[in-house]
Amino acid sequence: MSEKTLKLKYEAGTLILEGAEENDFAPKAFVWDKRTRQFRSPAYKYREIIKEFIRTKTAYEDSAKRYDQFAFKQKFHVAPRPYQTASVEAWRANERCGVVVLPTGAGKTHVATMAIEMCGRQTLVVVPTIDLMNQWYDLLISTFDAEIGLIGGGFYEIGAITVTTYASAFRHQERLGNQFGLVIFDECHHLPSEGYKYAAEFALAPFRLGLSATPERGDEGDELLQEIVGEFVYRLEAQELAGEYLADYVVERIEVELSDAERREYERERLIYTDFKRRKNLPYGQEGWRMFLIHSAKSEDGRRAMKAYRNQKKIALGTDSKLRVLQDLLIRHKSDRTLIFTAENAMVYQISQNYLVPAITHETNVKERKFWLDAFNKGDVLALCTSKVLNEGVNVPEASVAIILSGSGSSREHIQRLGRILRKKADKQAILYEVVTRNTSEEYTSQKRSDVRQFQDVKQRFKRGLFE
Repeated sequence: MSEKTLKLKYEAGTLILEGAEENDFAPKAFVWDKRTRQFRSPAYKYREIIKEFIRTKTAYEDSAKRYDQFAFKQKFHVAPRPYQTASVEAWRANERCGVVVLPTGAGKTHVATMAIEMCGRQTLVVVPTIDLMNQWYDLLISTFDAEIGLIGGGFYEIGAITVTTYASAFRHQERLGNQFGLVIFDECHHLPSEGYKYAAEFALAPFRLGLSATPERGDEGDELLQEIVGEFVYRLEAQELAGEYLADYVVERIEVELSDAERREYERERLIYTDFKRRKNLPYGQEGWRMFLIHSAKSEDGRRAMKAYRNQKKIALGTDSKLRVLQDLLIRHKSDRTLIFTAENAMVYQISQNYLVPAITHETNVKERKFWLDAFNKGDVLALCTSKVLNEGVNVPEASVAIILSGSGSSREHIQRLGRILRKKADKQAILYEVVTRNTSEEYTSQKRSDVRQFQDVKQRFKRGLFE
């Protein structure tokens, strides 16, 4: 126990402790900063520091926090679903910190508004895109009789509840990080990324809520997520909610064959690529890929191997057999709202041209994108083709069919694409088709992305030769 009264201050995303010398007591979150001769800590350790002050009965003055309390009250009552109540209660029981994992369409935003009302502190909501920022702003304006602020997209307004993007939070959080008592991270799997993590690390908010349908990452980001937001406090998968709260769904895997000419070209390019890896004794996995990138840039053989890798991948992902399957599926589902996903923009534009389906890619401007999404939701167009930009952050409740012609090995991407068609709508039956080229590396990619809990309980029906 210290006899001094220590002063806690916020400075540029960190906490400093005034009134303490190098050999004095300080909570373990602090380290001695020799440059300024002060104890300093990351801002997100604020809660831990305050608890240690209280536990050790240390006299302190808190000049760090600058957020207000509010009696948030929702304008009208929407009865929460049992799992929404359970998730918020689990979050509350964990001292109002932690990550809630619910599938797309399960109402994560309602969980957030319940948490805002429960917490009663000035709140920052951080989202990945401008589109989502605007959706959250509209939701909050219609939910609470409170000042709603925006930071991003040309706005810089701080309210009782403020919505911003991860990119804007990265730029401004070292100045704003002490002005919010609750921070909500939507699509929080983005948070551990370099740069974005400062949205959490520079904030002293003692209360934190992470929301995601797909929290797992391929790196060590899961541990960082729990460090800067909180542990996973509640989780439900899509198949646990299908039928009652989400649309019933099935997953169909369709296997297609390369033509004889495509097969010969594929095997030739594949051999060049694998032979180079063998000669360089490169391992499998992420480390092997990293080393391949390095070696491929060092010689003419390496550059040819990289070209071969791209060629064999392009053949497997864009075989004519897939386009024939797509045509048959579009005929089969001519009255259904259908989303078509590919890995490459070139395929998106080819499909758009061949089948007169509107294309949405990262090159599509905001107004055109909104036009086609509105037309899709109204039923003026029944199909959209895209690469990655519709994986998350869009509201297409009418979509009931997803056709994945190609994609990455990311299970997150796969689950997000499934989530686009799971919004509950009357007796909607959702269906996801995954079209895979047999006896190519795409089979491994497909297995990798599908090896997650959402798909373990779904009967996979193989359709070999059905559309020949």
